[in-house]
Amino acid sequence: MIKVSFVIPCYNSESTIEKVTGDIIKAVEAYPGDMEYEIILINDNSPDGVWSVITKLSEENRKIHGFRLSKNFGQYAALMAGYKKATGDIIISLDDDGQTPAAESLVLIDKLDEGYDVVFGRYMERRDSSFRKFGTYINKIMSESLIGKPKHIDVTSFFAMKRFVAESITQYENPYPYIAGLVFRTTINCANVDIKHEHRMEGKSGYTFKKLMTLWLNGFTSFSIKPLRLATILGFICSAVGFAFTVYTIVDRIINPDLPAGYSALASMILFIGGVIMIMLGVIGEYIGRLYISINKAPQYIIKDTTDKDKNPVN
Repeated sequence: MIKVSFVIPCYNSESTIEKVTGDIIKAVEAYPGDMEYEIILINDNSPDGVWSVITKLSEENRKIHGFRLSKNFGQYAALMAGYKKATGDIIISLDDDGQTPAAESLVLIDKLDEGYDVVFGRYMERRDSSFRKFGTYINKIMSESLIGKPKHIDVTSFFAMKRFVAESITQYENPYPYIAGLVFRTTINCANVDIKHEHRMEGKSGYTFKKLMTLWLNGFTSFSIKPLRLATILGFICSAVGFAFTVYTIVDRIINPDLPAGYSALASMILFIGGVIMIMLGVIGEYIGRLYISINKAPQYIIKDTTDKDKNPVN
């Protein structure tokens, strides 16, 4: 018998989480083999009434465990909290909006049985907004260039992994987790399976431009020093361009002594080089700032409350 842990970060899902958990239970009951399960719901300090729904679900089913974070730490931190509490042989991550049908979880499990360590669902047709699709595309390019993601693997928030992968991921205690980076730091024995991507039950994605930028910065600075190397390369390029422009200006002045001084060209060069320097300083500052926060042991997440007070603890 295998035990499967379903980990779901919850935010603004008061009206959807009950159906999502119900679909999971139906899928598990329909599984042809012997399977034990648990559902771990992490309330990422959602402003709606999702915690009361989680509490009710937990009272009705002892295999549902709820945890409430003290503030909004973000989706990845909520997932890390859930992984830490998971006790299953297989851990499955999925969203709280119903876009990934729970029945598809069984397909991920069957693919794991072929010997893979991690299996990501690959959406045959994405139902996201154009903005979210753009963010996914940028994230794909970043993952391939910075954290060593295999090019043939599509990374989504719906995936299954074996327990040793989750245990390795939760050893990361810094306050800026980036799940894909942690996965590929542990293993590249990964696969995809094609799944359906449903429309959201209601509402819209909580990913704003600010949150996407934060996500990308986590990937940039947590698992690669390539941005720093890029800054160095840009520095050399700007120096070469500046030197070449200086030589050109001197030669041009010698050939054409009556040529008026090129104030606009000079201003353009100063603005260009100054802008590059500011970008490089910003990248370096981002690394130093995150290093400072990590040294001060800022918490990755803080669990404020749990529905397991009257149950045997999950972990």
